[in-house]
Amino acid sequence: MSLTVYLSGEIHTDWREQIEKGARDAGLDITFTGPVTDHAASDAAGDLLGEESKQFWRDHKSAKVNAIRIKTLIEQADIVVVRFGDKYKQWNAAFDAGYTAALGTPYITLHDEDIIHPLKEVDAAAMAWATTPEQVVGILKHVMRD
Repeated sequence: MSLTVYLSGEIHTDWREQIEKGARDAGLDITFTGPVTDHAASDAAGDLLGEESKQFWRDHKSAKVNAIRIKTLIEQADIVVVRFGDKYKQWNAAFDAGYTAALGTPYITLHDEDIIHPLKEVDAAAMAWATTPEQVVGILKHVMRD
């Protein structure tokens, strides 16, 4: 079995690399995809369409350009992992989780216990909630078990 796993959410820690390494070390046949994780490049995605005098319109255009990639890759994913970090509110990750749920694609949330309450609806639709990248790898190993 091979899977495509989309890694959504927080971009300030190495959780993606930990999951990818864990899957590689376990010999799992997984292709990982995700959003543009270079914050400046993501924020500037719409700049090629012309300068904007108001931040709202710059963000609006960049969000739409980024969404072309995000929407396409989520639709191609077999499983989505949605990471919520503690440093920033990842509203985009919550949106990704909702879109994934609407598609009927299973997703795993990854976050600490201290944000269980604000994520209760997001977690309720998830197939699993993990607190560490190692737990996510364990879930993927189980899913891919012969």
